[in-house]
Amino acid sequence: MTDGAHAISGSYAETAERHHPEHLSVVLRRLAATGSDKISVRDIAIALQDRSFGAFLLVFALPNLVPLPPGATLIIGLPLVFVAWQMLASPHGRVVLPKRIGDYRIDRQTFELIVRRLGPWLQWAENWVRPRFWFLESRSAERLLGIYALILAVVVVLPIPLGNWPPAFALAIIGFAHSERDGLGVLAGCVIGLATIALAGFVVFTAGALLNLVF
Repeated sequence: MTDGAHAISGSYAETAERHHPEHLSVVLRRLAATGSDKISVRDIAIALQDRSFGAFLLVFALPNLVPLPPGATLIIGLPLVFVAWQMLASPHGRVVLPKRIGDYRIDRQTFELIVRRLGPWLQWAENWVRPRFWFLESRSAERLLGIYALILAVVVVLPIPLGNWPPAFALAIIGFAHSERDGLGVLAGCVIGLATIALAGFVVFTAGALLNLVF
């Protein structure tokens, strides 16, 4: 009887965690408080589990929101393509990093400093993004989102004038909402993504038309 009660309690706790997970800021603070002298990038991915897709999308989307020299997104946009592909194809339900990247270690003190700096911003954003209307319970549904994220990531990488940061912004919203289990936030990011794809298509079409007129 006791074992059955524990099983039911454990099942309920697992379900509650899936629908109402800890905030990203809480997970990062707990990871920063570990006794290890160094924390690897793989440790972060494992701690986040399937939420690592969204968290890494957010992390790699942010640099693309900063004004950069032409062609820079060809380099800094590639990690977005990698994470989106992992969302689609990973057999482990989380981001699986290449050994060299996964083994990269950060001093715990440095990681604590990063978490302290990001903490207030994350906590502010978590007031708006919260677990609700989560529709990505199955791996198949998450893979469909991965296909969409991959399309947006490819648009980020393409050398389209003024066409890189809007899809990166959409991916940042999708990534953060995904990490917080906010279905409405994911849908909002997808709608913004559709608008950015349309904008990129318009820019390419207009540029092509102008070239035809000139030549």
